Amino acid sequence: MVAHIHTVAFLGIDAIDIQVQVQISSGLPAFTIVGLPDKAVAESRERVRAALSSMGLALPAKRITVNLSPADIPKEGSHYDLPIALGLMAAMEVIPLDELHNFVVIGELGLDGSIAPVTGALLAAIQANAHDKGLFCPQACGPEAAWSGNEMVLAANTLLAIINHLKGHHIIAPARKGDKHVDTAFLDLSDIKGQETGKRALEIAASGGHNLLMSGPPGSGKSMLAARLPGLLPPMDMKEALSVSMIHSVSGMATETGISLTRPYRDPHHSTSVPALVGGGNRVKPGEISLAHNGVLFLDELPEFPRATLEALRQPLETGKVTIARANSHITYPANFQLVAAMNPCRCGYLSDPGRACNRAPRCASDYQARLSGPLLDRFDLNLEMPPVDPLALTGQGDGEKSQIVAKRVASVRQKQQMRFQQDPETQHWQCNAQMQGSYIERFCRLDEKGRDLIAQALNQFKFSARAYHRILKVARTLADMEGKDDIKAHHLGEALSFRKLHFVR
Repeated sequence: MVAHIHTVAFLGIDAIDIQVQVQISSGLPAFTIVGLPDKAVAESRERVRAALSSMGLALPAKRITVNLSPADIPKEGSHYDLPIALGLMAAMEVIPLDELHNFVVIGELGLDGSIAPVTGALLAAIQANAHDKGLFCPQACGPEAAWSGNEMVLAANTLLAIINHLKGHHIIAPARKGDKHVDTAFLDLSDIKGQETGKRALEIAASGGHNLLMSGPPGSGKSMLAARLPGLLPPMDMKEALSVSMIHSVSGMATETGISLTRPYRDPHHSTSVPALVGGGNRVKPGEISLAHNGVLFLDELPEFPRATLEALRQPLETGKVTIARANSHITYPANFQLVAAMNPCRCGYLSDPGRACNRAPRCASDYQARLSGPLLDRFDLNLEMPPVDPLALTGQGDGEKSQIVAKRVASVRQKQQMRFQQDPETQHWQCNAQMQGSYIERFCRLDEKGRDLIAQALNQFKFSARAYHRILKVARTLADMEGKDDIKAHHLGEALSFRKLHFVR
């Protein structure tokens, strides 16, 4: 007899149907798993054997063969334990096989028969729902998997509980969706003294989803401003939250509490490698840019990152996704993130201060800034030069504007943008002005005659690229939205231009 159990393999954020075929035949006692299993899958033999033994079941002294089909797809992870164990018991006629045909099964077994949480439960539930099947999963993964819309997510904490369910002794109730929650413990913008231009740029970046580069001496508040950006961003809608949760699920970052509507905020150290930033490794895991999907990626000390690591950001910043090519597969992860970066103007940081700058200025600045390529700098919508903090502002009394007040304005502007994009089926998936592409930029960012003259002069004087031109228009559109204006005026365009030119030493 051959028992067939349905499970899945994960390729990026896609789930692939896998069939676990278990056969018990005559011959010398053996327990073999075939079908390109990795080390974790091969070790499942001992976990399954111990789990069955804990319930008083011993494997028959026969030849046991487990085939993971299709055999040409690599099988990785410990979530094959539970389907292998159920397939074995079905082949031993301990449990009825007919009931299992309607379920996809994932879960890692403990030696005592407990079922430990695994990655990818949400993806597995979505795949099962697409085939009108239910899902058996660990109890800890139930609240996450239930968000798939699959009404037959059965989450159990032990192998014995699944056996009792299949035999009708004790029915497992379908898992309930976890709570939706929004993190409110954000750093407040009122903590920052002075730097009103920086606060203005941060609000513009939050309102339109624009990339922001801040350059200034040490202690001028660059990192403080970036850390307060999450408190200004509106929560994600359910479509965005599910997209982020799928990435977190396959990365093992999902929680038992439910689903988070808070936008991700990632701030990796400048020693981060290319695979860690864009994704990769032996099992091709999502990188920081994918973990920041629909949120913010903050890179502090930008020139300290390796050149190859920064250049790897250029394509994802344009396409909103990253494709990792390997000899046997191509895996695509979403990477629609807002890039915020901070840097010093030179290695010592005090280029503009004659009393503190090193004796190599301006050569030290040109060498330091040359670590950043022109194409990468071209992808920043807002370039902000931050001066040292005014001592009077630093020692003054009273708080500035609170994040809660600014966040309300940002939410209002974002809502206005989404209403504009809802008018066309091709743009309904856009959430902010920074996502505008192609001919829609000209359509939504129309200029009057005065504005066209101004942008023509700027293009001629500063030799902006076509990409820079479109990004200036999108920032101007955001500034007009912040004022509640339907048309872009010359002063909106002028302010957008003022944030565009960063005076680098070359």
